[in-house]
This record gives sequence, C-alpha cells and structure tokens, in this order.
Amino acid sequence: GDKKNARQRLTMPQNEYIEQHRKRFGRRFDHEEKKRKKEGRDPHKKSVVAQRLRGIKAKLYNRKRFVEKAEMKKTLRVHEEKDAKQKEPETVPEGAVPAYLLDREGVSRTKVLSNMIKQKRKEKAGKWQVPIPKVKAMTEDEMFKIQRSGLRKKKAWKRVINKITFVGEDFTRKPPKFERFIRPSGLRMKKAHVTHPELKTTFCLDIVSVKKNPQSHMYTSLGVITKGTILEVNVSELGLVTQTGKVVWAKYAQVTNNPEMDGCINAVLLV
Repeated sequence: GDKKNARQRLTMPQNEYIEQHRKRFGRRFDHEEKKRKKEGRDPHKKSVVAQRLRGIKAKLYNRKRFVEKAEMKKTLRVHEEKDAKQKEPETVPEGAVPAYLLDREGVSRTKVLSNMIKQKRKEKAGKWQVPIPKVKAMTEDEMFKIQRSGLRKKKAWKRVINKITFVGEDFTRKPPKFERFIRPSGLRMKKAHVTHPELKTTFCLDIVSVKKNPQSHMYTSLGVITKGTILEVNVSELGLVTQTGKVVWAKYAQVTNNPEMDGCINAVLLV
C-alpha cells in the first residue's frame, strides 16, 4: 500500500504545474472571451444573491458590498486629475495684435498634479514603485523552528522565528503559556541602514514599524523583516520637508538585503 501511495505521489503534478503548462501550451482560444463574459455576468449574479438573502446574512452581505463600492469610488476619485490653468510660454504672435489683447497673458488649460497629491495617490492606491518588485517565497520551515514544550516535550505548538524581527519600544513578552511565536531577542533589530537614492548617501535610522512583509500578512503583524519588506523609518534627522513646509517624520523604505544573513538591515528610501 505504501509503495502504491509513493508511486502516486511521484506521478502527481508538482509545484507550479498550472503556470508551467500555461507557459508551454498557452490558454484556450476562447479564454479571453469567456473571462470577459464571466466578469459581465458577475454583477448580475451578485445582485441575485443579494435579493435572495434574508436576515443577518443579508445585512452582512450588503455591508460587505457597500464597503467594496466605497473603496472602488475612493480609488477612482484618487485617480481623477484636476484641471488647472497654466501660463503659456512667451511666444511672439504672427502679425499685428489688437490693442485690447496686448497686456493679456496666454492661458492654457492643463492637468495639474503636485508632488504631494501624487504621493497621497500612491499611498491610497497601495501601489508603490519599489526597487524590488518580486521576492522569492519562503516556506514555513525556513521561517519557523518548532519548539517542543511540556514535561515530556510532547507538545509542539510553539514556534521560534528564525528571521530578524522588529518589536516596538514598549513591547512585553506574553507569559510562556500564551506565547505561540517566540521572537528571540538576539534577532531583534531597531535600526536600519537606509540609502537615499537621490542623495546617494546612507543613514542609520530608527525603525518605526513594519509596514508590509510581502511573504504574508502574518509576518507583517509579527514584525518579521525579510528581503523586500517595506519598513517605516524615522527620517526626522534628515530634515526633509513637504511642499507646505511641514517636517517629514517618517518615510517608507524597502529592505534590499537578507538581514538574517548579513546581521544588519540595508534599505532604500521610497521617494
């Protein structure tokens, strides 16, 4: 029986077999058309579901759809550009100009987008032009080590995090019975070497928080720092100011090295 199972396991498709097949043989000829039609049917299906639901389920479902719609409207509003007037460059008009037009400046309508609006738009849309757009996925074995506990070491629900982590200033460990994820104090870091891409200089800055770990949401909440993680760093000592003259306290930076290998965190400021 075991041999048969092993043989079956060997013949089963492994890893990214769907993507591999797609690369080799492409998709069905009518794939795009079917996808378009399915997306077209989607709102109708959703509305049928919404009409049929009753009671608490209906309330929850309507709330969910309301939130989704609000998010979509916000994103669309963010991406709409404002109209503004802009002075035309000094051009000498051909031929004579009537007296009443002599002191009038040429004005052309244009799209205005200040740097700050662009920045806010990026943040809201959740899309950053990051130095490292893709990172290698990590397995759980790589990330955690199982720590056995109990008198006979039979319980195996505790995990020790093998990677560099960041915990806040006022962090207190939970009692041993409730601490599932252990972050070793030797692997905790508070500072990062952040390079400013335009100034081409590196500063040793304090980490404020872990904004996003691309591996998973759980690692973000645990404060695990791996390659490609977006950190929030304290840039008050750099003296950066916004266009309105306010001091910038914190900015995002992306980790560019493997901190657990190097023993330090190197990052690039997202400008």
